[in-house]
Amino acid sequence: MGGDRAPDMVIQGAEVALERDPQLDFILVGDEARIQPLLAKTRRLKLKNPTIVHTDKSVGASDKPSIALRAGRGSSMRLAIDLVGDKKADCLVSAGNTGALMAMSKFVLRMVPGIDRPAIAGIFPTLRGESAMLDLGANIDCDATNLVQFAIMGQIFARTVLGVERPVVGLLNVGSEEQKGHEAIREAATLLRDIVDMPFTFHGFVEGDDIPSGTVDVIVTDGFTGNVALKTAEGTSRLISQSLRDAFRSSLLSRIGYLLARPAVGQMRQRMDPRRYNGAVFLGLNGIAVKSHGGTDALGFANAIGVAADMSRHGFLETVTRELAAAGLNKTNDERKVVATA
Repeated sequence: MGGDRAPDMVIQGAEVALERDPQLDFILVGDEARIQPLLAKTRRLKLKNPTIVHTDKSVGASDKPSIALRAGRGSSMRLAIDLVGDKKADCLVSAGNTGALMAMSKFVLRMVPGIDRPAIAGIFPTLRGESAMLDLGANIDCDATNLVQFAIMGQIFARTVLGVERPVVGLLNVGSEEQKGHEAIREAATLLRDIVDMPFTFHGFVEGDDIPSGTVDVIVTDGFTGNVALKTAEGTSRLISQSLRDAFRSSLLSRIGYLLARPAVGQMRQRMDPRRYNGAVFLGLNGIAVKSHGGTDALGFANAIGVAADMSRHGFLETVTRELAAAGLNKTNDERKVVATA
């Protein structure tokens, strides 16, 4: 039960998620004394009679991942992850400490065979609809193999969550020409072009302005670049919103103009609402873990629940395993052999 407004936001979010998808079942992990009164106020959720796993121990927002990993046994976050690891839950959604959630999830759930590192994937609004982007911050440095693995997982995520029948995948680069970029990204492009009989299309390199344009359905990059792009997009969104507010308040005529433009402004606000795209997914783990933004509300948390449910319902993990094998990428690090000859 993490997040700035937990557990209220979590319980309300589960209620909203049930309104959209009545087939969901929940296990609530946290302080039962705080959960029960909130549960009693719900309409749909209380009728589901969800299991409550009690613990009054939690991971703090400022706790370092290494400390949380050592001292977090018995916390609500760790118990929820254990439920997924023990196959008692199909997926996990948390608005708690991101670093701690990643560290604990990787420790408990382990990696899908053939995936070296987990990646954080998120959904971006574009001119064409929506696109997925990864990695958003889990890995600062990535080699070509990591990027290819991210591409495989990203296109499955796009099919599973965004409903794209045959996703188009692009590698984020400083230019679209084949000679642009560092060695790892050029090698990843060569490997992706060589993959045949897979349910996605490799577009090649894309640039930063292709992200909002929706040139591709899946943008693949390293965690450093992806996180910078994410924060830039969030800051730009706030800049546009504040600039619009300032402009409409600048004069009486502007205020009258706002009254006339209010329906269109409302449509734009709804289109750009970050709650619609809430739910960053830790791809590559041998279990489904979704990180909700800690400052979201019930609607945003419900959307994160929806992402997790879609991934579980459509067999995301099984599809990753199958398509890694089809691409010949399902060998673990222990199985890969590097031979030097002279």
